[in-house]
Amino acid sequence: MSSRFFENMAELNLQNLEEFVSEQLAGTDCFPVKVAIVGRDITVEIDSDSRVDIDFVAALNRKIEDHFAPEIDDYNLEVGSVGLTTPLRLPRQFRKNRGNDVIVMAKDGKKYSGMLRDADDEGFTIVYQEKVKLEGEKRPTMRETEKHFGYDEVKSVVYDLKF
Repeated sequence: MSSRFFENMAELNLQNLEEFVSEQLAGTDCFPVKVAIVGRDITVEIDSDSRVDIDFVAALNRKIEDHFAPEIDDYNLEVGSVGLTTPLRLPRQFRKNRGNDVIVMAKDGKKYSGMLRDADDEGFTIVYQEKVKLEGEKRPTMRETEKHFGYDEVKSVVYDLKF
């Protein structure tokens, strides 16, 4: 093979893959959520501030294959969008999902179900219903409670799918 072929060939490593995916998503409302190389498996998950088009995902898959050929031939490449059951991972995902119902599994083992009220780069706030027994009352009543979490305080946050 000519030396020109090798000059155009991109080296497959995680940093190069992450940079390439970010470059391909620049100027769109899509963003990378997960880029991983584990053994011979490459996973690229993207999300969007609006929606992810299947044709866009297919085009990204082809661009990755073309850019990293032939090194990628020995890998299983999976490019896709995050799904409804995929945990939220990035502050940007939390911000875009304000107003949606979520289930929070805290690191202390407690589970919270409520509406994602707000999110920033440090954490997020949910509003949920809590049973409390007020002084002088015979029965507990439900009250709306707000709880703030730092991202490092939770194991996972997923959509609360109600059918």
